Amino acid sequence: MNVFGPKLILNLFERQSQWPKVKIPSDFILPEPRPLTITKSTDLGGFVTSSLVLALRLATGAFVLGWKVDTLFAPENDGRYALQLGPLRIRDSSSVLDGAITSRPTKRIVLFDNESCPRCKRVREMMNLLDLTYECIPCFGDNGLPRLLDPNNNGNDEISGDDNIITHLLEQYGPPTSSYDWKALWPVTFRTFALATSQLAITLRGNTGRLQQLNARPDNTKMKPIELWAYECSPFVRPVKEKLASLGLPHILVSCSRGSENRDRMVAKTGRFQVPYLVDANTGIEMFEGPEIVEYLEAVYTMQVI
Repeated sequence: MNVFGPKLILNLFERQSQWPKVKIPSDFILPEPRPLTITKSTDLGGFVTSSLVLALRLATGAFVLGWKVDTLFAPENDGRYALQLGPLRIRDSSSVLDGAITSRPTKRIVLFDNESCPRCKRVREMMNLLDLTYECIPCFGDNGLPRLLDPNNNGNDEISGDDNIITHLLEQYGPPTSSYDWKALWPVTFRTFALATSQLAITLRGNTGRLQQLNARPDNTKMKPIELWAYECSPFVRPVKEKLASLGLPHILVSCSRGSENRDRMVAKTGRFQVPYLVDANTGIEMFEGPEIVEYLEAVYTMQVI
C-alpha cells in the first residue's frame, strides 16, 4: 500500500549521509541502576500523572498478547529474566506469540509519530502487545499521523491511519486469530474508548511532545537513532519518551512488556532488567534511570548557552 511515494524512504537514508557530532558533558556521571525506586531526582508530580495515564489506559501494553505465567519458581542465575517477589521467582511468556508467528519483521519498521496524538498512541500500544521493535520518527503536529513504513514482505508498504496500521500489524505479525480471544485487544480496537482515554491521558501530561522543544538542536533529526528499551505504559519510561519526542530525536523502541523475549535479551546484555534503558549510538553511553536519562538528553541534545 504505497500512499506517500518514495520521499519517506529517501528521507531516512539522507540522515545517514553525515551523522552530526555530539559530546558528553564533562561533569556527566553514569547513574547506578535503582529498579522501581523513586529517587531524589524523580519528578513526583510527573510520576503521579504518568501513573494516572497507566490507569486510564488500563495498563494496555504492560503485557504482551497471550501473556502467561510459566513458573513461580524459576531457577536463579540461569541468565534469563524472572520477577523476584519474596520467595517467588516468576517467569512469564506469551502463549500465542512464542513460536506461533510465522512472520517476524527482519527489516526495521518505522513509525512516523507524534507523542501527543491519541491515534499514534493506539499504534504504539499495539506494537507492545505484539512485542515488535520499531524505529520512531518524531513529527510535530498530528495531521496525517500516524504513518508506518514497513520494508518487509517484498515491498515498502507505506500506510497511514491508526486503523489501517493496526490491521496491517495484526495481519503481518500477529498470531492466528483462532489462537487468542479477540476481546483481549478491546482497549485498543474499541477505537472510541481508546481515543477518548488516550486524549485524556495526553492532556494530563500537558500534551508534551506535540511541539518541538525550543532549544532542541536543529540537527537532532539527523542523529543516529537512540535505542530505548521500554514499554508504552510504564510511568518510569514516560518522561524519557516525551523528552526524546520533544527534542525530535529518532529512536528505536525495543518493546519490553511483561512476557517479552526482549527481557531475556536485556538480562543477557546487562545482567539485569530495568526500564527505561537507553543506548546512545551517538556518544556510546548506555544507562538506566529515567530522571538521569532525561537530564542527559537535555544536556547533550539542546543548544547550550555559553
